[in-house]
Amino acid sequence: MPASKTSELRGIEPRLEDAVSGVGGVMQAGELGELEPRTFNIVLGVELANALQVGIGEKVTVTLAQGRVTPAGVIPRTKRFTVSGLYRVGMYEFDRRLAFININDAQRLYRKKGTVTGVRLAVTEIYDAPAIVREVALAHGELVLVSDWTRRHVNFFRSIQITKSILFVILLMVIAVAAFNIVSTLVMVVKDKQADIAILRTIGARPSSILRIFITQGSIVGVVGTVAGVVLGILLALNLESIVGFFESAFGIKFLAADVYFISDLPSELRYGDVSRIAIMALVLALISTLYPAWVAAKTAPAEALRYD
Repeated sequence: MPASKTSELRGIEPRLEDAVSGVGGVMQAGELGELEPRTFNIVLGVELANALQVGIGEKVTVTLAQGRVTPAGVIPRTKRFTVSGLYRVGMYEFDRRLAFININDAQRLYRKKGTVTGVRLAVTEIYDAPAIVREVALAHGELVLVSDWTRRHVNFFRSIQITKSILFVILLMVIAVAAFNIVSTLVMVVKDKQADIAILRTIGARPSSILRIFITQGSIVGVVGTVAGVVLGILLALNLESIVGFFESAFGIKFLAADVYFISDLPSELRYGDVSRIAIMALVLALISTLYPAWVAAKTAPAEALRYD
């Protein structure tokens, strides 16, 4: 083994593991079925395999923290395994720190013949996991220590929630800046067209007509900008992974360092509900931003506007 790395070793039943964790569907090489009893095969995450500089068919030495007492002192227990498979889930915490072996080999390695240290449950509704865990705890009392994915990765999901909140504020500020630009543009147009507005008023145009003209102009700008933004945003979201991959390969950079951000890819999921809410918010702000300049134009006094013309 070229290097020493700390990882979690998990004994599994290959026939059941794919239904529990879905690791079988993300295998990059080999299969979970090759983890047969007494073969001492091991499946590593791709990040861990890269760190150890090993591949399929090569040997790794597993050293346990639990040692054995000998006349010469406490000697760590070691066992050599053969790499039979590589998996990649895209989350650094798993790809770098989790390895799988057969449950029978794990029992022999940890000297727990016929026993297990834990049981994992798969649920169809992931958000019901905390409630199911509480039911298991109440059913078994103090005999078991229970946990669920919301507790084990609480910091990761909290960081995602904070990031989403920050992004919402940033997007709202961007929309507000765009609305301010509409206001400033229409105010300048009103100042520039005061003489024309005054002429329209003198030939019989009502203030409400002037109001509608500038509201229509601002609305057209807002609608065109919103539609263009929605179309470009959808195209970007649908092709985000390809775009990021292109820039990473072209410039030799990595946008997300797996050892820092826990994930190595930049996933994108298009949610039409979010798109609709953002588009509606942008349209409403654009329409509201036209009211003040249009009101100023409608209140223009013809005599004052034509005094110096």
